[in-house]
Amino acid sequence: MSLNSVVIVGAGQAGFQVASSLRQDGYAGRITIVGDEPGVPYQRPPLSKAYLLGKIGAHALRFRPPEYFDEHRIDRLHDSVIAIDRAHRCVRLTSGTSVEYDHLVLAMGARNRVPAVPGVELDGVFGLRTLADTDALSPRLGSIENAVVVGAGFIGLEFAAVAAAKGIKVHVLEIADRPMARALSRPMSELFAQAHRGWGVTLDLQQGLVRIVGKSGKVTGVETSDGRHLQADLVVYGIGVLPNAELAVAAGLDVANGIRVNELLQTSDPAISAIGDVASFTSPYANTPIRLESVQNAVDQARSVAARLMGKPVPYAALPWFWTDQGELKLQIAGLSDGHDETVLLGSPESRQMSVLCFRQGRLIAVESVNRPVDHMSSRKILGRAVTLTPAQAAEPGFDLKAYELATREHP
Repeated sequence: MSLNSVVIVGAGQAGFQVASSLRQDGYAGRITIVGDEPGVPYQRPPLSKAYLLGKIGAHALRFRPPEYFDEHRIDRLHDSVIAIDRAHRCVRLTSGTSVEYDHLVLAMGARNRVPAVPGVELDGVFGLRTLADTDALSPRLGSIENAVVVGAGFIGLEFAAVAAAKGIKVHVLEIADRPMARALSRPMSELFAQAHRGWGVTLDLQQGLVRIVGKSGKVTGVETSDGRHLQADLVVYGIGVLPNAELAVAAGLDVANGIRVNELLQTSDPAISAIGDVASFTSPYANTPIRLESVQNAVDQARSVAARLMGKPVPYAALPWFWTDQGELKLQIAGLSDGHDETVLLGSPESRQMSVLCFRQGRLIAVESVNRPVDHMSSRKILGRAVTLTPAQAAEPGFDLKAYELATREHP
């Protein structure tokens, strides 16, 4: 069947990249992106960092200016999909119209998990995921004294660093025993905990949120699980996300912690692909199906789908990598550290320049680097080529990741 029309549901990083890659690869058919946010597709990572700090404006967030989409014949619909009609190969929109497809790409992303506590509806309580969220939150930072952050993950701590830099008293509640526990090794978590405390952030670990309290519809504080009351002019939550997979469920596609896809990123319907935050896939870097929330994953999966639609299918097997900026700390992660049982440290936490090499059963599975970009790039190459590196080798005095990567490249 000729591919005359590709419809992309979702105008985030993954959705935009599919459209752009298809045109770059020579696709001449119709491309339609359906997104429920106004304006052109934009980057999300700077929302909780540079954009919130006012270092860049909204124009700098855009992947491309509006004229790009006209020049490349990429149609944009500001609308919402309410149903996928697989039998007739079309999507039905809130506006009452339908758009037919030869191939459908689901890139709906994920949404913030909202704390299930009383008071979450009060004015001054924010999730932080969209441009509208940040635009509503940012003007308040100049007039508040106390902020409570619920969740010490990447987003929560990125906001905490920004707020502390603006002189706001920040109190972080985290149910785990250390920050970013789901993503980081203990040594790296401890480095970031020490840094945040040095910036004046209070980290309240192994502590939950019971309720958010307010007066006249506005937040005034929170109640913790041990019965304390904390003052708050603002509450920001970052307790994880939920994949926007409801359309797929209703359409009868295979869904389990996201839309299940095969090695070519096809769903249980070959005419439909799923990518980005909403897709659950197998990876050579994980023991079980995973769903990743990262720019790298969104971009690489989008390019993979575009190549397949252009007749060049290749199983998706990209190395995962991530980053977060908090204060003067830039953390870069290559690989997935889940299940690691041994670590080797390069550098030192005192210098705020450190890499943690994570091993599982003697095999390198991930490298976390803070303010050591050369280590990060070298580790991506080592992990991507499946180069053998043992804990004993990494622990040798003077060991250098870049030198090791170069040596194994020349003498594998």
